[in-house]
Amino acid sequence: MRRRILGLVIAVVTVAGVAGCGSSSAGSDGSSSSEASGGSGTSQVKVGIIPIVDVAPLYLGQKKGFFSSRGIELKMESAQGGAAIIPGVVSGQFQFGFSNTTSLMLAQTQGVPIKSVVNGVASTGDTSADVSGVGVKKDSPIKSVKDLAGKTVAVNTLKNIGETTVRESVRQDGGDPSKVKFVELAFDQMPAALDAGQVDAAWMGEPALTIAKSQGARIVASPFAETDPSLTLATYFTTTKLAQDDPDLVKRFTEAMTESLEYASAHPEEARQTLTSYTKIDGDVLKDLTLPKWPTQVDMPSLEKLASLGEQDGIFGDRKPDLDALFS
Repeated sequence: MRRRILGLVIAVVTVAGVAGCGSSSAGSDGSSSSEASGGSGTSQVKVGIIPIVDVAPLYLGQKKGFFSSRGIELKMESAQGGAAIIPGVVSGQFQFGFSNTTSLMLAQTQGVPIKSVVNGVASTGDTSADVSGVGVKKDSPIKSVKDLAGKTVAVNTLKNIGETTVRESVRQDGGDPSKVKFVELAFDQMPAALDAGQVDAAWMGEPALTIAKSQGARIVASPFAETDPSLTLATYFTTTKLAQDDPDLVKRFTEAMTESLEYASAHPEEARQTLTSYTKIDGDVLKDLTLPKWPTQVDMPSLEKLASLGEQDGIFGDRKPDLDALFS
């Protein structure tokens, strides 16, 4: 897995050098965001996202005109996880991306030139109602999270925030986190895989979590809330080159995203209904799923803890992420 990550990072850096990841490549049509931001024009901006509950403010902000009023025409493109979005941002496929904070830390420690520009989402802090959870079948012999030692647990991306926080939940419950076996599976495939017994447990985000519970799954852990009640889960980011070359575009995107986060926080039911525009969620699931918190600022103490856990689990190799450079 380490060779896989290193290979990905080398490929990302190589592509970045060839393609140029700055504002001069606002899309495959070669249009320049710098040209569009000169006053009366419109910047065409692609954002790499994961089609989960967390990004509802982005879609809601687009609908409310928070981006268009700042001269930004948004296009969202989906990926399985933050680790897949980062290469897209660095290569210029996307101008901005949404990624969990562990993916961003890992990329930075490998020399990938990225920088967080605005907060994305946070844990609810409620272990009984959070946006992620570890589910097992109703009749599973797994009774508590420490029982995951020696079992197979699905996560959407290996060596990432799912592994780190699940291991921490196991550790807190007195189990051996090093004995948990992780396999990679897309969130939307997890409820069926769990129900079919293909995995012993699954770490799921919403709406997969609510879907699994509707099929009888029991939740044995809420890793985000158990790791830190104020845990910053993900942020929107860009390349350091775009931040330097087109600070006006970054400023406009950050302002629009901040307004979107504030609006979603103040109008949670509108945010909930927005999910139907980019996910296939039926009425019962939509009504029952848990919404995250959408603060406008990252919680640095929680990121320091997440980084420390990542170091403890060997995710970053022999390097430590520079949180101030990445998130401030």
